[in-house]
Amino acid sequence: MFSHEKLDVYRLSLQFVAWAYNLAAKLGGKDRHAKDHLLEASQSILQNIAEGNGKRSIADRRRFFEIARGSTFECAAITDVLSVTRRDLRDDLPIGKELLERIASMLTRMTDPSDRVSEETADYELS
Repeated sequence: MFSHEKLDVYRLSLQFVAWAYNLAAKLGGKDRHAKDHLLEASQSILQNIAEGNGKRSIADRRRFFEIARGSTFECAAITDVLSVTRRDLRDDLPIGKELLERIASMLTRMTDPSDRVSEETADYELS
């Protein structure tokens, strides 16, 4: 198992990617740009967490976690757009938004230079 797979934020991001793919299945036509961007940005969160966790330098790790955090906010903006343009999706969107809020909170803690919190040394079991 890779070390990034042990991170709660990685596993939560993986849940968000699954949610995004399920939502994307409902999008098409005029929503294709939102669909494509949501899928791309959701994967960017996950990929930057994995890549950042593999970096040895704390500054490099922080930079990748900050990029992941930015992609989290991109996804939040996409869900906002869908909320105002697709009334039929309004019941689906709060789940994704809640996941994004939790991911953003975790990444904020991981990128705060004054905070010495690190998930790298934690030992988690995958269920």
